[in-house]
Amino acid sequence: MRGRRPTADELQQARGRVIADLLPDPLRLLLVGINPSLWSGAVDAHYARPGNRFWPALHRAGLVPRVMDPSTGLADSDRVALCDRGIGMTNLVARATARADEVSPEELREGLDRLASVVQDRRPTVVAFAGITTYRIAFGVKQVKQVKRGRQPEPWHGAIVHVVPNPSGLNAHDTVDSIALAMRAAGADAGLVPPMGGHWGR
Repeated sequence: MRGRRPTADELQQARGRVIADLLPDPLRLLLVGINPSLWSGAVDAHYARPGNRFWPALHRAGLVPRVMDPSTGLADSDRVALCDRGIGMTNLVARATARADEVSPEELREGLDRLASVVQDRRPTVVAFAGITTYRIAFGVKQVKQVKRGRQPEPWHGAIVHVVPNPSGLNAHDTVDSIALAMRAAGADAGLVPPMGGHWGR
């Protein structure tokens, strides 16, 4: 699959496929999605669907040196760059689906238990959930208004918790800039970039 985009048949064959977590050591910033898309499942790469704003926002936030394009698979050089920065990626639910609403709340809660084990074992500085809905359902928060974006008031298994916007193109409320701003705040808490409006050592 590496080097070309998946066909329509290959996308359908990717349904239910599991993509590997990216868990560098040390792990400074762990980005958590809901579950992989069919495109991600087909090419074994996170946020791989063309048009997803994750990678442009990650670059604009200053967290990676270039805009990466995993639409045909994540290049080895990009994987090395992410690992060198201590940036990891996982999902609450490992199986690829066509839509996030194909994942049940029960699966999300079960995924949270698995994620808790990862956080306890790998000890990331920051865990950033992509989307308020992901965070709210996983943690059993009933009302959307009870969750604010950004840094959450309580740590989770020793990690600082952030909620960043869902980078999917279906999220019309956000732009690459607003997603990047939230990612940069998470990256600052992880020690990857200077605090916003400040400098190292302040």
